[in-house]
Amino acid sequence: MTAREEARWTRTTLGRDGGPLHLLTARFDQHRYAPHAHEEFTVGVCVGGAEIIDYRGGRIRTGPGSIVVMAPGEVHTGGPAMPGGYAYRALYPEAFLLTEGTLTVPHFREPLLDDPELATALRVAHTELTRCPDPLEAESRLPWLLTALARRHGTARPVCDLVPGGAGIAHAVRDRLADELQAPPSLGCLATDLGLSRYQLLRAFRTTMGLPPYAWLAQHRVNRARSLLDAGLRPAQVAPLVGFADQAHLTRWFRRVLGVTPAAYRNSVQDAGR
Repeated sequence: MTAREEARWTRTTLGRDGGPLHLLTARFDQHRYAPHAHEEFTVGVCVGGAEIIDYRGGRIRTGPGSIVVMAPGEVHTGGPAMPGGYAYRALYPEAFLLTEGTLTVPHFREPLLDDPELATALRVAHTELTRCPDPLEAESRLPWLLTALARRHGTARPVCDLVPGGAGIAHAVRDRLADELQAPPSLGCLATDLGLSRYQLLRAFRTTMGLPPYAWLAQHRVNRARSLLDAGLRPAQVAPLVGFADQAHLTRWFRRVLGVTPAAYRNSVQDAGR
């Protein structure tokens, strides 16, 4: 492959004990896929150029920001629509991941979707989970986005969004995540313990806390890390103590929440104490 011909497969896990979900990042100048099918749904977002896809006896032409959804077992091809090739990000969820907010598996009458907000959210989630495949983050983000996809563009009827006692549910989940921040339980397990679906748990948590579970936990970890840095520990020591995968993971979230790196924060605190 040339420098502009690349395909990189990665894998994330939905929760600590969940199954894998495959992610593909691809850019091609000339490559054309042979007719093939996947056992899972294919959800792709075009991020550059244009691709021609033969599907269901017709021809789809993608462009930047468009979403393509193809059903399991459906044969399709793919190739460049013009000079310069095409680039896309795709994920391959099993059918059950699109039914958490619907009563049945959705059917997508149109495989090519125009939904800029959802396309951006899928692209960002894909990018971040490719770089750092955190199980809780994957479980907090992907089922929520796939439910939005199914409900906005599929034919299946949505489930009721009302979650009685949502605040109490959210606080119970928050407390479990805080107590087990080094190895947090999966949302699927928490939902089962509470007699809920994962989608109901996510909805209750986001409505009450204003954040998805992974983002709340990341901020809680940052606050714990800050206290340990105040006590003189180094960032490399702090990261595993508060549940971050490594120092880079700590640094990414520390900057998001506090605007500085952990090292810069530690240095400034030490300087102020002299």
